[in-house]
Amino acid sequence: MENKKNYALPIAMMFCLFFMISFVTGLQNPMGIIIKAQFHASNLVSQLGNFANFIAYAFMGIPAGMLLTKIGYKKTALVAIAVGFIGVAITYCSGLIGNASPENTSMIFAVYLIGALVSGFSMCMLNTVVNPMLNTLGGGGNKGNQLIQFGGCCNSVGATIVPVLGGYLIGDIANAQISSATPAMFIAMGIFALAFIVLSTMSIPEPFIVKDEKKDVNDKHSAWSFRHFVFGAVAIFFYVGIEVGIPNIGNLFMTNSLGMEATIAGSIAGTYWFCMLIGRLVGGVIASKVSSKAMLSTASLIAIVFLLLAIFIPANVNVSMPVFQSNISFGMENVPICVMFLTLCGLCTSVMWGGIFNLAVEGLGKYTAAASGIFMMMVCGGGVMPLIQAQIADWTSYLCSYYLVIAMLAFLFWYAVAGSRNVNKDIKVD
Repeated sequence: MENKKNYALPIAMMFCLFFMISFVTGLQNPMGIIIKAQFHASNLVSQLGNFANFIAYAFMGIPAGMLLTKIGYKKTALVAIAVGFIGVAITYCSGLIGNASPENTSMIFAVYLIGALVSGFSMCMLNTVVNPMLNTLGGGGNKGNQLIQFGGCCNSVGATIVPVLGGYLIGDIANAQISSATPAMFIAMGIFALAFIVLSTMSIPEPFIVKDEKKDVNDKHSAWSFRHFVFGAVAIFFYVGIEVGIPNIGNLFMTNSLGMEATIAGSIAGTYWFCMLIGRLVGGVIASKVSSKAMLSTASLIAIVFLLLAIFIPANVNVSMPVFQSNISFGMENVPICVMFLTLCGLCTSVMWGGIFNLAVEGLGKYTAAASGIFMMMVCGGGVMPLIQAQIADWTSYLCSYYLVIAMLAFLFWYAVAGSRNVNKDIKVD
């Protein structure tokens, strides 16, 4: 009871940070709509902020893990929170510059990209620390796992809210500015500031600080020596690109091609993330009965079917979906059925990360920790692949760009049924 009382506030702050990881990352979804409108940009340029946010993982993934072992949970989390506050503040400043000197588009855009990159460094560090920190605060075991699952739900809630809030703040797309998202940025900075104050005053256990690191200089192998891990790293790279690309390009499709109001399009994009929340809850229930291989292969195949239906069913076929209206009321809206199928893909992407991770680290033994750091680097696929998808949309059409997503899903299906087999069992892992 004493531990629960002592750690109640830091646990609550970790939940807030789980929320903030998806909130700040997901903010690039409505920001893409704003950038396209404010700068009359191409789809490719509109996704550069998202690219900057995710490419930070490629540079910060391994250093973040090293930082955790050198200075521990608390200091790493405090550094990450401070960096996140600075990143959002820089983005806010780009809006101020836009209001003061709207003709200085190069500086506005450059400051915006810097803010997105700095925020990405923070998100990478937070992702590295929040999962093991919650597990430790919960005392490990079932309690620790339970806290992580609750944290994942907070993450999904943040991802659901931000495109809806962003769509409401954008309002009239023709007049959209970076400064339109100011309230969302203030929310982010406020939560970061509160989390920093609370964590700085708390004492928490530090099980992973390593003072004298010993390296096995004779070890000729690494995580990269395992074929199924290499394919798994590629799968994670593709997966994050799929997860982010579907709603990001979908939001552009709805606002620019279908002419939807930003509020409605944002609500539909938020529904995608809400579907991920539902999928995670269901996946958590059935995970003990269904193998990672079966779950990943089934989810990939269903997502491919959804996308093919979205591409080939005529856009004039409509269906009613629950969305937020422009006056913030909740009601049904007639939308093309292709939009519904794009949204339903959230049910499939929700369970893919865990399945890929489990298959990729199976049999790695002592190389698992290093593999986890590499996985964090490969999250940069969430910036690279949507950027490529946006370029394809510029060259062809929004719906045609989803063939890239289908190709990546096909790779995940192959990985689940064949590529995940460990063919390097001769390597000692103990």
